[in-house]
Amino acid sequence: MARREQTFICQNCGAAYGRWQGKCDACGEWNTIAEESSATARPPMPGRAPRKGRPFALEPLTGERNDAPRLPSSIAEFDRVTGGGFVRGSVLLLGGDPGIGKSTLLIQVTATLARAGHRAVYISGEEAVAQVRLRAERLGLADAPVELASETSVEDILATLGERSVPRLLIIDSIQTMWTDAVDSAPGTVTQVRGAAQGMDRLAGLTAPSFHAEIRLLHGSTRTSCANVGFRQRCARLTSILSPWPRTPRGTAAPATNSSA
Repeated sequence: MARREQTFICQNCGAAYGRWQGKCDACGEWNTIAEESSATARPPMPGRAPRKGRPFALEPLTGERNDAPRLPSSIAEFDRVTGGGFVRGSVLLLGGDPGIGKSTLLIQVTATLARAGHRAVYISGEEAVAQVRLRAERLGLADAPVELASETSVEDILATLGERSVPRLLIIDSIQTMWTDAVDSAPGTVTQVRGAAQGMDRLAGLTAPSFHAEIRLLHGSTRTSCANVGFRQRCARLTSILSPWPRTPRGTAAPATNSSA
């Protein structure tokens, strides 16, 4: 069996420590460091040799350049923020304060693509199916052919999606509620969240765009991060793309969203 070591990880920013302490030096938060176990090595299966690397082709700097085809959502301001729509195999992370409207924006995008004839799947880990349906009815989207489920197991989600043709869009709301058997840690911890995100990222690399909501510690590990920001005493919502290097807004737009969550 793989030898396991105990590490202490901040549940707010993901910083790791060799022992517990009350304050995280990285983000300055108190009482956010929890003990987690992680495998230091994974031995090969009995009777199976370790996998060797596979050579791959190297390309020159010069050559034909083709822009990646995009799948527009038909929501003008949202497409502006995403650079013209979703790219096949892309992964986007939508973050923001609780109640800011992340789920509302995601169900609008999902319903719009479903109405356009694309297979769109919405997986909710925080709300029951009935709650998501109520939000869709309030927004006038109940007739959209969205495939909806309430599930938190990454393995069950992947097995379900593998039974039919791959979806054009997969929504995970939210990634911090997901858990995977491949990680020996409690659901909701940093290790579980990252393990679940990696599983969805591998799925997106083979199939469709994936959209995660909402946890901040994944910023930089996903391919694109979005911030959904609200303003006090106003109904407006501002969505912007965050660049990992540096972490500043890059191109902002105000999508046409309902102010309720």
